[in-house]
Amino acid sequence: MYDYLKLDVNNGVATITLDRPEVYNAFNDGLTYEMQTALKSVKKDPKVRVVVITGAGKAFCSGQDLKDASNNPDRSFSESIRKRYNPMIKAVRALPKPVICRLNGVAAGAGCSLALACDLILAADSAQLIEVFVNIGLVLDSGASYFLPRAVGSARAFELSTMGTRLSASKAMEWGMVNAVAPLEELDALVDSYTVYYAKAPTKAIGLIKKMLNKSQAATLEEMLEYEAYCQDIAGASSDYQEGISAFMEKRPSEFKGN
Repeated sequence: MYDYLKLDVNNGVATITLDRPEVYNAFNDGLTYEMQTALKSVKKDPKVRVVVITGAGKAFCSGQDLKDASNNPDRSFSESIRKRYNPMIKAVRALPKPVICRLNGVAAGAGCSLALACDLILAADSAQLIEVFVNIGLVLDSGASYFLPRAVGSARAFELSTMGTRLSASKAMEWGMVNAVAPLEELDALVDSYTVYYAKAPTKAIGLIKKMLNKSQAATLEEMLEYEAYCQDIAGASSDYQEGISAFMEKRPSEFKGN
C-alpha cells in the first residue's frame, strides 16, 4: 500500500516509519501524501491507542527533497504547502491519540516541524533539530512558526529560525522542546516505556485532553473553564471512566479499553 513509508500496528501501537533513507527521509510528493493516508488510517483504527513516527536509517527527516522539487521549478510554494504539508501537520494535531516522535537522527526543515507537531519527542542523544529554511532564503512553514516560539520562547525561536542553528538533543531537552534523551542503542527501550503506558491508558480521555491543550493556545480562561466542563461530560460517559471507578473501589489495576 505504501512506497515511501512503513506502517506497522502491534499491541495497540502504530509505528509510521518514513522510508527514504537514501535521502535522509526527505519529503517528496509521494511521502507527504502517504503520510496523510497513514494518519487517517491510524485515526480510524480502533486497535491503535498510540502512534509513533520515526525515520529509517540515520535520519528522522531532512525536510523537503530539493532535488525532487527542482524537477518542477514552476510549482507554487503555497499550493504545495497547503496540499502536502499543512494537512499532514493538522492530522497529527487533530489525532485523538498520543503521537510520539522517535527522533532517531536529524530533523531539518519540514522534518523539524513534523517532530514539533508531535505530542512527545523522545530523542537519541545524537539527534539534532535544525530550522534550515533560512539557509536557502525561505521562511518557516509546516507549523514551525506556531510550534517553535511556544516551545522555546520568541527570542530563542528567532535565533534558531534566522540563523539555522543546529540544536542538539540535550540542548533541545534543556529548552523544553524534547521530553527525554537516550543513547541511540537505548532509544527503543525509552520509546517502549511510553508506548506500553499509552497503549493501556484511557485513550478517549487522553484524546480529549489533547483537544483541550490545543484549544487553550488561543482561548481565554472563561472559554477553557466551559470547555473543560463540556469535555468532562464526554469523559464521564465513557466505558473507561466506569472501569476506573470500579478498579478504584475494588482496589485493583484499571483495565482501560480506550473507549
